[in-house]
Amino acid sequence: MIAKLYERWLLEMWNGDFPLAHDLVTPGFVGHWPGMDVHGPDGLVQALEQGHAPFDDVTVTLDVGPIVDGDRVAARWTFAGAYRGGLPGAGAAAGTRVAFSGHDLLRAEDGRFAEYWVISDAQTFNRQLQIG
Repeated sequence: MIAKLYERWLLEMWNGDFPLAHDLVTPGFVGHWPGMDVHGPDGLVQALEQGHAPFDDVTVTLDVGPIVDGDRVAARWTFAGAYRGGLPGAGAAAGTRVAFSGHDLLRAEDGRFAEYWVISDAQTFNRQLQIG
Protein backbone atom coordinates (compact mmCIF):
# COMPACT_ATOMS: atom_id res chain seq x y z
CA MET A 1 0.00 0.00 0.00
CA ILE A 2 2.77 2.49 0.87
CA ALA A 3 4.60 1.62 -2.37
CA LYS A 4 1.47 2.46 -4.40
CA LEU A 5 0.99 5.66 -2.40
CA TYR A 6 4.55 6.66 -3.22
CA GLU A 7 4.10 5.91 -6.92
CA ARG A 8 1.08 8.24 -6.96
CA TRP A 9 3.15 10.82 -5.05
CA LEU A 10 6.01 10.75 -7.54
CA LEU A 11 4.55 9.73 -10.88
CA GLU A 12 1.23 11.57 -10.68
CA MET A 13 1.56 14.48 -8.24
CA TRP A 14 5.16 15.47 -9.05
CA ASN A 15 4.35 15.18 -12.77
CA GLY A 16 1.74 17.91 -12.53
CA ASP A 17 -1.35 16.71 -10.64
CA PHE A 18 -0.63 19.07 -7.74
CA PRO A 19 -4.16 19.00 -6.19
CA LEU A 20 -3.58 15.28 -5.55
CA ALA A 21 -1.58 16.46 -2.52
CA HIS A 22 -4.89 16.82 -0.66
CA ASP A 23 -5.46 13.05 -1.03
CA LEU A 24 -1.88 11.91 -0.43
CA VAL A 25 -0.79 13.84 2.67
CA THR A 26 -2.20 14.36 6.15
CA PRO A 27 -3.51 17.77 7.25
CA GLY A 28 -0.49 17.99 9.58
CA PHE A 29 2.00 17.04 6.84
CA VAL A 30 5.52 18.48 7.17
CA GLY A 31 7.91 18.44 4.21
CA HIS A 32 11.58 19.06 4.94
CA TRP A 33 13.49 20.59 2.03
CA PRO A 34 17.04 21.84 2.54
CA GLY A 35 16.58 25.28 4.06
CA MET A 36 12.78 25.22 4.44
CA ASP A 37 9.85 23.30 5.84
CA VAL A 38 6.45 23.04 4.15
CA HIS A 39 3.26 22.46 6.13
CA GLY A 40 -0.02 20.82 5.10
CA PRO A 41 -1.38 19.94 1.67
CA ASP A 42 -1.72 23.59 0.63
CA GLY A 43 1.91 24.28 1.50
CA LEU A 44 2.93 21.24 -0.51
CA VAL A 45 0.92 22.43 -3.53
CA GLN A 46 2.63 25.84 -3.31
CA ALA A 47 6.08 24.20 -3.13
CA LEU A 48 5.27 22.04 -6.16
CA GLU A 49 4.03 25.04 -8.15
CA GLN A 50 7.14 27.05 -7.27
CA GLY A 51 9.46 24.15 -8.12
CA HIS A 52 7.85 23.58 -11.50
CA ALA A 53 7.35 27.26 -12.46
CA PRO A 54 10.79 27.79 -14.07
CA PHE A 55 10.39 24.70 -16.28
CA ASP A 56 8.37 23.43 -19.21
CA ASP A 57 7.93 19.83 -20.24
CA VAL A 58 8.64 18.45 -16.76
CA THR A 59 9.01 14.71 -16.34
CA VAL A 60 9.78 13.07 -13.02
CA THR A 61 10.80 9.42 -13.22
CA LEU A 62 11.37 6.72 -10.63
CA ASP A 63 14.93 5.35 -10.77
CA VAL A 64 15.16 3.10 -7.68
CA GLY A 65 12.46 1.85 -5.35
CA PRO A 66 10.21 2.47 -3.73
CA ILE A 67 11.81 0.64 -0.82
CA VAL A 68 9.36 0.15 2.04
CA ASP A 69 10.29 -0.46 5.68
CA GLY A 70 7.30 -0.35 8.02
CA ASP A 71 5.70 3.08 7.76
CA ARG A 72 8.62 4.55 5.78
CA VAL A 73 9.41 4.56 2.08
CA ALA A 74 12.55 5.60 0.21
CA ALA A 75 13.30 6.07 -3.47
CA ARG A 76 15.58 7.74 -6.01
CA TRP A 77 14.13 9.87 -8.80
CA THR A 78 15.14 12.10 -11.72
CA PHE A 79 13.57 15.48 -12.54
CA ALA A 80 13.94 16.66 -16.15
CA GLY A 81 12.60 19.69 -17.97
CA ALA A 82 13.31 22.66 -20.19
CA TYR A 83 14.37 25.82 -18.36
CA ARG A 84 11.87 28.59 -18.95
CA GLY A 85 13.93 31.33 -17.31
CA GLY A 86 13.41 33.48 -14.25
CA LEU A 87 15.65 31.92 -11.61
CA PRO A 88 17.81 34.56 -9.91
CA GLY A 89 21.47 34.12 -10.78
CA ALA A 90 20.87 31.58 -13.57
CA GLY A 91 22.90 32.22 -16.71
CA ALA A 92 21.42 29.42 -18.81
CA ALA A 93 19.33 30.35 -21.82
CA ALA A 94 15.62 29.65 -21.89
CA GLY A 95 15.05 26.25 -23.45
CA THR A 96 18.12 24.67 -21.81
CA ARG A 97 17.35 21.06 -20.91
CA VAL A 98 18.13 20.11 -17.32
CA ALA A 99 18.03 16.82 -15.44
CA PHE A 100 19.05 16.07 -11.88
CA SER A 101 18.41 13.29 -9.40
CA GLY A 102 17.40 13.13 -5.78
CA HIS A 103 16.26 10.91 -2.95
CA ASP A 104 13.01 10.86 -0.99
CA LEU A 105 12.23 9.49 2.43
CA LEU A 106 8.61 9.63 3.60
CA ARG A 107 6.73 8.49 6.68
CA ALA A 108 3.13 7.32 6.29
CA GLU A 109 0.36 7.62 8.85
CA ASP A 110 -3.19 6.29 8.37
CA GLY A 111 -2.74 5.72 4.61
CA ARG A 112 -1.25 9.14 3.84
CA PHE A 113 2.15 10.72 4.06
CA ALA A 114 2.77 12.71 7.24
CA GLU A 115 6.41 13.64 6.82
CA TYR A 116 8.84 14.05 3.94
CA TRP A 117 12.60 14.53 3.64
CA VAL A 118 14.26 15.23 0.30
CA ILE A 119 17.79 15.73 -0.90
CA SER A 120 18.62 16.52 -4.51
CA ASP A 121 21.74 17.02 -6.59
CA ALA A 122 21.96 20.80 -6.30
CA GLN A 123 25.49 20.81 -7.75
CA THR A 124 24.33 19.31 -11.06
CA PHE A 125 21.24 21.56 -11.11
CA ASN A 126 23.34 24.70 -10.51
CA ARG A 127 25.95 23.70 -13.11
CA GLN A 128 23.29 23.08 -15.78
CA LEU A 129 21.62 26.44 -15.10
CA GLN A 130 24.97 28.24 -14.71
CA ILE A 131 24.17 29.40 -11.18
CA GLY A 132 26.98 30.63 -8.95
